[in-house]
Amino acid sequence: MQISKKCSIAIHCLVFINEYGNQKKVTSNLLALSCGCNPVTIRNILSSLKKAGIINVPSGTGGATLKKPLAEINLFEICSAVEPDAIDKLMGIHNSPSPLCPVGKNIGSVLRDTYLILQNDFSESLEKITLDTIVEEFHHKLEDNL
Repeated sequence: MQISKKCSIAIHCLVFINEYGNQKKVTSNLLALSCGCNPVTIRNILSSLKKAGIINVPSGTGGATLKKPLAEINLFEICSAVEPDAIDKLMGIHNSPSPLCPVGKNIGSVLRDTYLILQNDFSESLEKITLDTIVEEFHHKLEDNL
């Protein structure tokens, strides 16, 4: 089980917009080249990020820009924008255990409580990591590769 690749593509796009948005018009085609995916996928992700108030994308002309500072954008916000139910889907419970079995009859409620704790912990961890941390790490990797 995993969170879909939409979250990593969204983070990729946001880092790209941060790095190059002031130098050139960042379009879905340009982002698609960088991400290695279809421009339609990028447009859908950008639309979700725009609805969440993370980016601006002028109608018609394109050219995405960040709407708020990097330190105010966290991974939970990004992932929730592009994959709203990702955390709920992270750990699923099978839906047809035997009601005649003591384990089968109770395992759903036991796992629900346990998984809720894990989901809350995961959400809190995502909230602690901001886009400025990701960009900082990106800059370190660039320096390491020089």
